[in-house]
Amino acid sequence: MLSMSNVSPSPGTPMAASPLTRACLEIDEYAAGLGWDQPARLFALVDTAKLKKQEPRLASQLGLDQDDAGNTSLTPIEQDELPKGTPLDKFLGTVAWPDAVVGCALTVERLMLPPSAEASVPEGLNDKQLSKWVAGHPERQEVRLTVAVLRDGSRESAVRLREKDSSTEVLTGGGLVPGLAEALAATFS
Repeated sequence: MLSMSNVSPSPGTPMAASPLTRACLEIDEYAAGLGWDQPARLFALVDTAKLKKQEPRLASQLGLDQDDAGNTSLTPIEQDELPKGTPLDKFLGTVAWPDAVVGCALTVERLMLPPSAEASVPEGLNDKQLSKWVAGHPERQEVRLTVAVLRDGSRESAVRLREKDSSTEVLTGGGLVPGLAEALAATFS
């Protein structure tokens, strides 16, 4: 594993039903604490109970409670910074995880358009032209996407709008960002 930082839930992080949803929301809350205009961040997801048993020193460094051995939670471990200038899809194509990593997550900021504006996208634009067009569109919205996947195919996403930057306004769902979820799942192939 690369550089590590513990992501612990803040008091504003809502309790979620599944460990994957909780991990996704914890990462979203961590990213929110760093502010906007941040680079993409990649996280390994490890089984907390196994981490405590197999790597007690690391678990201690991460501040994990040793009394909770039966817990079915996931611990996000932030990886080294993504290489600057490398497109995200190309970078993800180079990622491979050791067996101890049960999942991964990524948080990235993007500009999005509402569905009503997507019909007005000019045809024939390359990626750079399309990005410029979206950036100049009056209905664009800045969002932070946090997407998490497990080796077993489970997926979760958290979407935070910059204009509604509150943990109570975060949208969650497994199918919100399917392309990014697919790219993350491919890192386990």
